[in-house]
Amino acid sequence: MSLSPYVPIVGLFALAAAFALFSVVIAPFVGPRRYNKAKLDAYECGIEPTPQPIGGGRFPVKFYLTAMLFIVFDIEIIFLYPWAVSFDKLGVFGFVEMVLFIGTVFIAYAYVWRRGGLDWD
Repeated sequence: MSLSPYVPIVGLFALAAAFALFSVVIAPFVGPRRYNKAKLDAYECGIEPTPQPIGGGRFPVKFYLTAMLFIVFDIEIIFLYPWAVSFDKLGVFGFVEMVLFIGTVFIAYAYVWRRGGLDWD
């Protein structure tokens, strides 16, 4: 087995690593050094940072629901890509299983929609 077909890939990775290392090493020397109070403060979306009480505030549940919906649909896409690639090899069994999976995800989506989880009021 010859490793010569992999030489361009290894070269590309080496070039990318060298560029990244060069960028990190040279940035402090060539970058601007105009520090002021605004640049040294923590950035919080343009809002002046305020001290938080111990224990922090409570976030509304809709933030967590949005994150959970994103995870559910992200996992659905992760399962759909390999299924689509090997669709012709799976046959009817693969098709029925994917229909059941998409049906289950759609039922969850309909439930969240009906309960108002997608409303951002």
